[in-house]
Amino acid sequence: MMMVMRRLGRVALLCLGCGVCSLLYGFSQLALSLEQEPGGRQRDPAAAGRSGGAGRCKNLSVSFWNSYWMLPSDVCGMNCFWEAAFRYDYMKEHPSEKMHLAVVACGERLEETVTMLRSAIIFSIKPLQFHIFAEDQLHESFKDILDDLPYEGKINYTLYPITFPTESATEWKKLFKPCASQRLFLPLILKNVDSLLYVDTDILFLRPVDDIWSFLRKFNSTQIAAMAPEHEEPRIGWYNRFARHPYYGVTGINSGVMLMNMTRIRRKYFKNDMTTVRLQWGEILMPLLKKYKLNITWGDQDLLNIMFFHNPESLYVFPCQWNYRPDHCIYGSNCKEAEEEGIFILHGNRGVYHDDKQPTFRAVYEAIKNYTFGDDLVHSLLRPLELELQKTMHTYCGRVYKVFIKQLKKSIRDLSVRRSKGR
Repeated sequence: MMMVMRRLGRVALLCLGCGVCSLLYGFSQLALSLEQEPGGRQRDPAAAGRSGGAGRCKNLSVSFWNSYWMLPSDVCGMNCFWEAAFRYDYMKEHPSEKMHLAVVACGERLEETVTMLRSAIIFSIKPLQFHIFAEDQLHESFKDILDDLPYEGKINYTLYPITFPTESATEWKKLFKPCASQRLFLPLILKNVDSLLYVDTDILFLRPVDDIWSFLRKFNSTQIAAMAPEHEEPRIGWYNRFARHPYYGVTGINSGVMLMNMTRIRRKYFKNDMTTVRLQWGEILMPLLKKYKLNITWGDQDLLNIMFFHNPESLYVFPCQWNYRPDHCIYGSNCKEAEEEGIFILHGNRGVYHDDKQPTFRAVYEAIKNYTFGDDLVHSLLRPLELELQKTMHTYCGRVYKVFIKQLKKSIRDLSVRRSKGR
């Protein structure tokens, strides 16, 4: 009887081992299948490693940002499968992976840009790498200000000149606003950056950058970027009423907050209405501008709308509270997610931080701009801000001023808890 039981135990163990091996083989084949472009074309061997992939597992940290089935080609699929199983525990113990944030500053945008960067620093958990594209005359000022911030190794930054393709530099630089179209070329300039969060200078983070960065893990296998709708209410939408070109969805998209998987962007071949041949990112920009330059109003944002109109499967759309603008309250509150949970990212377009037309937006901007790092956030930022916001209740946005501080209160509370635990 004992001998029979031993044999049965060995058979069960053998079956279990075979099952595990079969599972691993299946995942390895899935990883190999993802190495192909649409239509069966193999990806560039240089990107996969000249040794057939043998050396691709040296840098495994990338996998913590990607589900197994969303891996970039330069990451070893088998090891990443095992990593994914332990991602949550690892993230809690090793919150050191950098988040990459880019901004483009020209003209008189120095103060506004620095205030945006300050808001990112205050609440974020993991280290930040800032990529600051600015006119040459602004570089020294950025260095002086950023080097003086007591961020204790929490951020690094790199300053870049404004650069466009030589043969069309003047045309790109003058499109819509000075330097605004620089964002279109970030995937081509920052070739070694896998993922990037681009924001306009008039953005303020009211919760950690980590939280919008986490959307990268929600991308499906076809999505390359994430943006919010231009409008929630079609009756006041600009694109659906006035646009003379294709645009994404019902009301278009706003590119002031744009999360990008730049590895995927660089590899993708885009459908378009100029040729039956699909074009890569660097090939499609100038033809689009030439075709639509007389029909676009908002410059590079319009070009992005055209691109994602033809490639809707490539866009992940996040809710309006991640890109909350005056249009969400000046005609009555029309961002339900913000009403429920508060504003996560404030976008003060139309210059509302610097005039008296929307005092609610300006109050938030002034509070963050004047906050001194190290001071108590409740007494030095939150309470003074709440008093200022209560003075704006004569405006439409002021009537819903509580949505401006609902998430801010939570972010401050969470930061206090992290500090008490020494994180």
